[in-house]
Amino acid sequence: MHDYSDEDWEDDDLPKSKTQVKKEMTALQDLGVQLIELSPTQLDKLPLSDKLRSAIDDAPKITQRSARKRHFQYIGKLMRDADGEAIEEAFARMQEKQHLAARQHHQIENWRDQLLSGDQQALQAFIDQFPGCQVQQLRNLLRAAEKEKMDNKPPAAARKIFKFVRDCFEAAADDGTV
Repeated sequence: MHDYSDEDWEDDDLPKSKTQVKKEMTALQDLGVQLIELSPTQLDKLPLSDKLRSAIDDAPKITQRSARKRHFQYIGKLMRDADGEAIEEAFARMQEKQHLAARQHHQIENWRDQLLSGDQQALQAFIDQFPGCQVQQLRNLLRAAEKEKMDNKPPAAARKIFKFVRDCFEAAADDGTV
């Protein structure tokens, strides 16, 4: 009779418990359900098999509750057969890019709002952070926005300021200064 100790078994040698397997299958199925919400362009960027892509494309057409549930389970099965880790990593990168774009959009909106408030300190802070931007053009846009506000006109200059700030962000990102 052998006297086995914990040292004889490595974590990789132990079989997965049923609970662990079920959790992994549920996680893959949940990922598949999230993939249904993506646009065709976004799906093209993921390493999906033809069967899985077809199942994801068919999912929005299924409206009956029980059929939809079965279809989600089918997508989960296909996800288990596919390279789930690669799909999950690509999806996570896509989500991170979207979050980064949303954060940058909020920063641009905040800068635009600060600049439109007429605060000279905000203007100087913007110029300091983005030294490559065209200061004269920005000042002209700010004057035009102020005039539009006084005349109760649509905020065309404010939209131009947003585009200007976005361009400054992109230029700074290309330079690596932001």
